[in-house]
Amino acid sequence: MSSAGGHGTATGPAEVDDSAEFAERVRHAIYARFASSGAASSVDELASALGAEPAVVSAAFDRLATERHVVLDAERRILMAHPFASIPLGFSVMGPDTLWWGGCAWDSFAIPHLVPSAPEVLVATTCPNCGTAHAWTVGRDAPPAGTQVAHFLVPTAHIWDDVVHTCSHQSIFCSTGCVDEWLAAEELEPGYTMSLETLWRLAARWYEGRLDTPYTRRDPQTAAAYFREVGLHGPFWGLD
Repeated sequence: MSSAGGHGTATGPAEVDDSAEFAERVRHAIYARFASSGAASSVDELASALGAEPAVVSAAFDRLATERHVVLDAERRILMAHPFASIPLGFSVMGPDTLWWGGCAWDSFAIPHLVPSAPEVLVATTCPNCGTAHAWTVGRDAPPAGTQVAHFLVPTAHIWDDVVHTCSHQSIFCSTGCVDEWLAAEELEPGYTMSLETLWRLAARWYEGRLDTPYTRRDPQTAAAYFREVGLHGPFWGLD
């Protein structure tokens, strides 16, 4: 992370990036609110909670979006702070006390691994091809039973080209037959299909640390090693 910031003060040959430190405070507050209530924080709410000017919080939102910690709409409202979403994208996740929108299949299966108060959740969705409703009890100890499959349309190299489109096309289908029918009907090329067991392994530790502070995102090499570890393969995941 760059050491230059809007509120940096000189301390010898280097600078302390106060804007980075404040952005991390904002990020942590955003994640804590999502985890506890399923709701996104607004600029004004965080400005009041953190004792800061709204413009400073808004600048932190922009920084967090640039660094891919959050996804904003045109009005700087938070759409996603993975694995949480403020808009419906095909999945609901019901915990003991909180109902979340799951941003995608990956994110929905990740929530019980991330939120301490929700070690087991009910994940619900419908098959994009035939509309069949599906629900699973997803916990931390073992993958849920089921013969359904997850299909991801967009390769990892292009996830952030349009992240809302990417997340809305990380879905769960009844079977590979439903995947094939949907792809043909939509005139789309196949992405990557995996079992529920592989999806669960992928989700289990991907978001480790996001409710802690400070938090640092995985670099590409660490991400690739994680993908291999959970059983993924091929150029879709940036792997040989």
